[in-house]
Amino acid sequence: MAYRHCEEITRTEAKNFSYGIRLLPVRKQRAMQAIYALARRVDDIGDGDLEVPYKKEQLASVSSLVDGLIAGRIDAEHAADPVRIALADAAKTFPIPFEAFHELITGVTMDVDGTNYQTFEDLLVYCRCVAGSIGRLSLSVFGCADDRGEEFADTLGLALQVTNILRDIREDAGMGRRYLPSEDVSAFGCEDARFEHGTIPVGADFRGMVRHEAARARALYAEGLRLLPLLDRRSRACVGTMAGIYRGLLDIIESDPLAVMAGRVSLTGGQKSQLALKGLTGRIR
Repeated sequence: MAYRHCEEITRTEAKNFSYGIRLLPVRKQRAMQAIYALARRVDDIGDGDLEVPYKKEQLASVSSLVDGLIAGRIDAEHAADPVRIALADAAKTFPIPFEAFHELITGVTMDVDGTNYQTFEDLLVYCRCVAGSIGRLSLSVFGCADDRGEEFADTLGLALQVTNILRDIREDAGMGRRYLPSEDVSAFGCEDARFEHGTIPVGADFRGMVRHEAARARALYAEGLRLLPLLDRRSRACVGTMAGIYRGLLDIIESDPLAVMAGRVSLTGGQKSQLALKGLTGRIR
């Protein structure tokens, strides 16, 4: 029942990641779905409509749940939580580094606090919290005997998150968030842009700015995808499919940066299924 709950969350909410997860063996699928379900809960708190103090109260509750998982104890507050139950069971099979959820919570707290980022290096600190952490959690399920695996998984998480940031420029601005490094926004003359309205001032090089960040994402993909040869076939298919979908989004964004001002860029279900097939047959690199 607990795993079914996590499976339903993944099926309905993980529009991109579910295509990769379904390529895994059942035990790994269930563990990944449990990881996704708790990560989704944290994200939903950060993106929700509650006032800041209540968001932080809910994040503290999740942090307490994570502390219980780390200590191997069952607190009364979380005893019946199906996501906790699924994660605790998955940890009997996989060495899940639950402390990585604390990093995710730290990143989402940065969102709640309205943190801005002056440089790309500053932004990567945030990306490591919200995406590198998920890469490391996922790697514990995939399995990797090579010591370089964790570094590559972390870097691939950064690549996916930078792609997310570019895709969601307008949506994030509508929530009062601007992830793009301030020094880049200034360098390309976009300080007065109203991203939430999709308006770019005359003379601003929005295309140049987006392509500048996209090039950084591509460099992160090139490094992070060195993880693929270190994984078993099914895990490689999962990671390759997820990365393929996000690189497909980056292709669209890079070719037409203004598309992100018109609406959320996405691939069709058919395109995602084709990438999943390529991942399974080892044709994604």
